[in-house]
Amino acid sequence: MDLGGMTATDDMSDARNWTGGFYELMLVLGATDDVRFDRAVRSLWRAAGVRECRVGPGLFEAEPGAVALEVDGHLRGTLTLPSGDRVVCGAHSFRYEGIDRVELYLPLGALARVDRRIGGYPFDERSGVESLTWRAPLDRWLAELAVAVYADVPFLRALIGFEIDEDDDITAEKRYAAVLLPEPEGMEYRPATA
Repeated sequence: MDLGGMTATDDMSDARNWTGGFYELMLVLGATDDVRFDRAVRSLWRAAGVRECRVGPGLFEAEPGAVALEVDGHLRGTLTLPSGDRVVCGAHSFRYEGIDRVELYLPLGALARVDRRIGGYPFDERSGVESLTWRAPLDRWLAELAVAVYADVPFLRALIGFEIDEDDDITAEKRYAAVLLPEPEGMEYRPATA
């Protein structure tokens, strides 16, 4: 989608691409395990088809994985959305309280430049149920990535949404995050409802 002379949404050095907060897929892996954590980061990067892996303020090339995340806590790259648009993306890890978590995030600055419906989400008048028109397909795609990672590296659950709070009630009828839970018969997907 041409938004009239704006710079590329896959330009990692354009600060505007990184604004507005993050829409993310969080994988809650389970008890701290260095080997599983490294495999999960690599598998997530691969499942999302992320090009490049850059770390640090100088955006130095690196191999995606736990070692690269230790440089400054973030990996940066670019990926192609189901719409065909290329955007910047990143990965971040949380390893505390004995639980490993890894996130793939899409900055809203870049997303809003490829889809005007995003606007000032989650802070404008279109951020309620109306936002599900663009969020639901994005959530389903991120859920597919989680399922692909799960086949390689099983995890406890996955959460999808804006700057996810893992402590939110994932069973609530009004949910701002989509949830994936492993079940004996396959992955259960609970879409966001608000």
